[in-house]
Amino acid sequence: MAKVHNLGFPRIGARRELKFALERYWKGEVSAEDLANTAADIRRENWQRQIDAGLDLIPVGDFSLYDQVLDTSFLIGNIPARFREGASVSLLNQYFRVARGRSPDPHAPPVRAAEMTKWFDTNYHYLVPELGPEVQFELQPQNLLDQIREAKALGANIKPVILGPLSYLWLGKGPEGFQSLDLLERILPVYSSLIEKIADEGVEWIQIDEPILALDLPDNWKTAFETTYHQIRQSKVKVLMASYFGPLGENLTTIAHLPVEGLHIDAVRGRDEVTIVLDKISGYKTLSLGVIDGRNIWRADLNQLLQWLKPIHEKLGDRLWLAPSCSLLHVPVDLGQEDQLPDDVAHWLSFAQQKLEELNTLSTALNQGEDAVARQLDANASAVFNRQNSSRVKKGEVQNKLAQLGDNTFFREIPFNERKTVQQQSLNLPLFPTTTIGSFPQTPEIRQIRQQFKQGSIDKNDYARAMETEIRQAVSVQEALDIDVLVHGEAERNDMVEYFGEQLDGYCFTRFGWVQSYGSRCVKPPIIFGDVSRPAPMTVEWSRFAQEQSQRPMKGMLTGPITMLQWSFVRDDQPREVTANQIALALQEEVLDLEQAGIRIIQVDEPALREGLPLRRTEWAKYLAWATRAFRLSVHGVATSTQIHTHMCYSEFNDIIEAIAELDADVITIETSRSDMELLDAFVNFQYPNDIGPGVYDIHSPNIPGRQAIEDLMEKALAHIPARQLWINPDCGLKTRQWDEVRPALESMVEAAKALRRRHGTPASH
Repeated sequence: MAKVHNLGFPRIGARRELKFALERYWKGEVSAEDLANTAADIRRENWQRQIDAGLDLIPVGDFSLYDQVLDTSFLIGNIPARFREGASVSLLNQYFRVARGRSPDPHAPPVRAAEMTKWFDTNYHYLVPELGPEVQFELQPQNLLDQIREAKALGANIKPVILGPLSYLWLGKGPEGFQSLDLLERILPVYSSLIEKIADEGVEWIQIDEPILALDLPDNWKTAFETTYHQIRQSKVKVLMASYFGPLGENLTTIAHLPVEGLHIDAVRGRDEVTIVLDKISGYKTLSLGVIDGRNIWRADLNQLLQWLKPIHEKLGDRLWLAPSCSLLHVPVDLGQEDQLPDDVAHWLSFAQQKLEELNTLSTALNQGEDAVARQLDANASAVFNRQNSSRVKKGEVQNKLAQLGDNTFFREIPFNERKTVQQQSLNLPLFPTTTIGSFPQTPEIRQIRQQFKQGSIDKNDYARAMETEIRQAVSVQEALDIDVLVHGEAERNDMVEYFGEQLDGYCFTRFGWVQSYGSRCVKPPIIFGDVSRPAPMTVEWSRFAQEQSQRPMKGMLTGPITMLQWSFVRDDQPREVTANQIALALQEEVLDLEQAGIRIIQVDEPALREGLPLRRTEWAKYLAWATRAFRLSVHGVATSTQIHTHMCYSEFNDIIEAIAELDADVITIETSRSDMELLDAFVNFQYPNDIGPGVYDIHSPNIPGRQAIEDLMEKALAHIPARQLWINPDCGLKTRQWDEVRPALESMVEAAKALRRRHGTPASH
């Protein structure tokens, strides 16, 4: 009998209950006990959903108040000293100090939060473990053991989930020259003890996630797998080693004969590898195939999958397990909540709840025969056929525009050094120009106005007047602060991707399709179901109005084609490159209209460029070629005097620095404050030729930077980069912050810029 299990379930709650509980706790509006009760309610609901869906094994330990890697750091006692100092004895307060730099504890002073970066090639962010030769590990298993007991009390047949020791060490960061693998001998006894304690709870299986198996690993790390899992083998519990996000590649040989009882592989991204795996794994091992896409929201073709799975089931029998390709953390909870999707498109979709039902259908068909689920298989076949043949998907006009692009690489005709001279004559900016990344705080009043307009309780004219008032206020604040390059504040925008997707053909939207990005931050990715085009201008009127309010240059703000692609649920019936070019063409129309409206600086944000990089190096060149080309296409045709900016955040830039240069943006702004300017090293070592704005204000923390802290960061940048290349700006947009945080932080930023001008050049003049 084929079994069904899950690697992880969305933890935010069907209606983002966790988000709201966290934010109320941080504000001191609810107690730690209230937060714990909300978390327990979400866990119980998640487990019950999976029990009702007929899963044979249900994950425990996949829930987190903020991030699963951070949870692992606390599980094994790796909490840097600065987060413990001055804090109360509450581990919860220490936990949020690591994540956010502060906690509700009034006696715990703010500290620099842990570095945050992307989880492999997803839009999820994790807290980077801090490692070094001084690190010692100490098992703190109570939270996980409590959750195991909670789930067992509910009657669930459980499978605890932990992040594997090698992936944990790989994902961590230590001082220059430090090798995190040197900590393996210290961490393994802690893991062994943890697994023994889990075994004592009476569970049969434990899932150990080793997602780094989808990466190119050095030989010493491959060898470390054998050392690690021979030691773990001594436990009394069966181990399912889980890899996901891609095929195993050369790592398959490394792990095929490891002493673990089961192996999970991503059979969506690595389907071609399954036959090889079947030949290599030992005859006693369980093979879990991740056959349902845990990263996207399209219905699987169950009938096609069944024909592929039947011979595998005949060979493996009850050693075959079926699962999503990865944790369902990356998809919304339940399609059943949606009531505003187009009817035809809705039938093409599958969220976390529906993916479990798809798995149940597959296992029932394999175990009992297809007649037992004939109705479900027929409905699935109908949905797949209708999507393949829908007139809503392919648009001849869009296809023709793409065909006319040819092989043009879309580089700007005038090199940067000449463009900069022309742009400086036009813009007359001081040394160390100051700006922000785009958004200002989204106040309750702004959200209420948008909601009223969406619900029809105010008309278009009333909405426009309200937004114009907000724009005037944003411009007034920036002028009072003496910021050099202004933004309109984006009061009218709900999300940097959703806002544009709502105005483009080929997109549709959910009401409750929320996905966690980090902590309490949730996003509602648009769905790209068909060919993309721009029916009308999207931002021009707001930008024109904003520019009319000031003599200082106003940035037009757009989201770039790769980020529009990467932060959406993308159609899987054509190459992603094609969809990226469609979006780029739509954005190009907007860029040229902004320029025509008198906007002299246009920012096209690409924070997801690094995120989209394939996990295997052999695939990098192809991806980077079409991704950078799409960006250049989006700004192709602008005048030499028009200054193009882009923004990237929370990425490791060393791997893609040449591609960033290929974008040929006049100015790039990047996140550097949490990494203490460390991320700037890539630009320094590469001798990046264009202008750079290293972020000096960590907007993901409520901490307010002082002038001296900003000056210190900029002096670190100046040690390597000429002053004439440097801008000063926050790490990212300010929509999630409060005005009482933003004003003093930006005031410090401007004061720091003026001090730097006095020290290194000329003062600003407007």
